[in-house]
Amino acid sequence: MTQRNRKLIGILLILGSMVAWLSICTSIYLAFPPALPWWVLMPYFIVAGMGWTLPAMWIVRWMARPD
Repeated sequence: MTQRNRKLIGILLILGSMVAWLSICTSIYLAFPPALPWWVLMPYFIVAGMGWTLPAMWIVRWMARPD
């Protein structure tokens, strides 16, 4: 597979994984009780905001592999 094809597939995989991650994180957030203090929610938002980077790093590493 050429690097050009891997980049096309990789971009689609990254976009799909981000949509899935955002859907999961949003549904988890909506299950939280309302009126939680910000200091309780902050660790969740940090993990939810940075959690998509690990799969994206793997995909980018696969995309950048030489032919």
